[in-house]
Order: sequence, then structure tokens, then C-alpha cells
Amino acid sequence: MTALMRTADFDFELPPELIAQTPAPERAASRLLHLDGKSGALHDALFRELPQYLRTGDLLVFNDTKVIKARLFGVKDSGGKIEALVERVQDERHVLAFIRASHAPKAGSRLILAGEIQAVVEARSNDLYRLRFENAEPVFDLLDRYGSLPLPPYITHAPDTLDETRYQTVYARQPGAVAAPTAGLHFDRAMLAQLAERGVQTAHVTLHVGAGTFQPVRAETLAEHKMHRERYSVPQTVLDAIATARTQGGRIMAVGTTSLRALEAAAADGELRAGYGETDIFITPGYRFRVVERLLTNFHLPKSTLLMLVSAFAGADNIRRAYRHAVESRYRFFSYGDAMLIERQ
Repeated sequence: MTALMRTADFDFELPPELIAQTPAPERAASRLLHLDGKSGALHDALFRELPQYLRTGDLLVFNDTKVIKARLFGVKDSGGKIEALVERVQDERHVLAFIRASHAPKAGSRLILAGEIQAVVEARSNDLYRLRFENAEPVFDLLDRYGSLPLPPYITHAPDTLDETRYQTVYARQPGAVAAPTAGLHFDRAMLAQLAERGVQTAHVTLHVGAGTFQPVRAETLAEHKMHRERYSVPQTVLDAIATARTQGGRIMAVGTTSLRALEAAAADGELRAGYGETDIFITPGYRFRVVERLLTNFHLPKSTLLMLVSAFAGADNIRRAYRHAVESRYRFFSYGDAMLIERQ
């Protein structure tokens, strides 16, 4: 089916004022649109009402990745200004980064980032540069001290202290993402405690979200699109929690498309397996889901791979209708926006 699908089929009109520029006053203060993929029924709710859609024995799988301060401004040794966005930390000295400059730096050239970080360009592969940091401190420590939060391109203000708190989930613990797993931004400690009291179980995978998550599909057809790769980890504890939930009649709910991608990538050969690796899984209509039955997610960009994923999960017609309803009902879109709870078609 993917070979026949056109990217234009996943476009929609979005008034710019519906793109949320700041988070809701409180994490759980967002709205929630419930979509039943089987019947197509829509129901407007509040995120605080999420526990009403869950029952004892259900399992929520969260992505515990932590957003790093991946954006660095600096100069080349020739004096030209540059902007670097660290896409991936490879080890304590090396990163892969996108670089914006009037002239692309060549291998062997030196960079001074944030006025303090000495870096050498070792190589370039497509759009990514391999940089060697020459400071004594490990990369993560340098980024935390000198970097800035990489807010999405559709958020127009510079990151501030509120963003540093709210563009991070309350359960983030594994540094490595350059974008937040945004469905998780709605959860506060009180909500997690309330779910636990109801007997709802939780587990954590890790998928380090890459900058490619914001890239629209530019190819005319889905079959022509090349997906970006992201690192993920699915520990044995998650498999054990899923097995327990299924034994008890519980439903498996991914909190965010990143959690879903990690789980489905770990089950790519038909059987869910613990482990870690890289995935470029591209989920489009026609995909057969092996693990996840319910999905909590935000509203996604036109022509994005994430919009294609939710269309595969709920049915493309259902998603088109749900997004029309969301626009008409003035839901807030994208990272700081409102949430959807989707039952698989």
C-alpha cells in the first residue's frame, strides 16, 4: 500500500495561531481528544480525565529519554559564524552534528563553540559532521553547561527557564534526545500517582529522538522517503510488564509515537525481544501492529512521518476527520499542544 500512497494525502490546513508556542499553565491542563479507531467516534475531554479511560491491569509504556542542550553557537577558525545542532553523542569526545554556516567547514578545520568548547571537524557524511571535542570535560557535561535547548523550529521564541523545565518529561533520565517525547509532557507527578492508585502499571523504554522527527516528507510518494535512524532500548522488564498485563487482560498503551516505534522495532521479526539498537522503522497505513493497542500522542505536523504513523494506527479517514474536528474546535497543536488518545483500528 505504501508504494501507492502520496505525501499530499497527509497534508492539511492549520491556522498558525493553533501552533502552541508555550506550554499550558500546568502539565495536565491540556485538552484530550479521544478517537476510537474501530468506530471512528470522537469525544472531547480533558487530559486530567485520562484515568477514566484506563483500568486496573492496563500498562502505559513511557519513553524516558532526556533532551540535551544540543544547540551551540560559535565561530570557525576563519572567523565565520556557525550554528551546530548535536544530533547524537557518540562517546565522551565525539558527536555527530548538523552545522549551519555560510561556507561548510572542511575536515580538519577547528571550531570554537559557545566561546569555550574547542572542536575539530573530523569528517562529514551527508548532512552530518563528526566533531571531536578537545576539552577535558565529557561531552554531556559541556553541552549541559554551554548549550541551549533545541526547541522545535515552529516555536518562535528563544528557550527560557520555563522551557528548560517544561520541554522535558518529569520522568526523563537517559540523556540523548534532541527533541522531547511530547506526549509525556502532559504527565505530572500527581497524575502518575493517581494512575498507580488505580492499578495502572507503567514501564519505560528509551528512544533518543532525533532532529529528523521535524522533517516533513519531501518525496512525492511514501515509498521514496528515507527514514532517519534513532537509537532505542527495550529492557527485559518491559517484556515482563507486557506479559503480565496481557495475562491480566490489560491493554498496552504507548505514551507517544517514540515509545510505539521502540516497541514495534523490537518486534520487527514478529516476536518482541529485549535489546537495544537503531531503528528507521517507517510506519504507514497497511502496517500490522504487533505490540501496541492504544496510543497517547499529540497533534502532528502536515506531511510528517508521525501523521502517517497515527493514520496507520487509527485509519487515515479517521485521522483526517479527527484533525478537522481538532482545528474547528481550536485544539492546540504540536509539541506544547493538546493530546489525543487513540484506540487502534
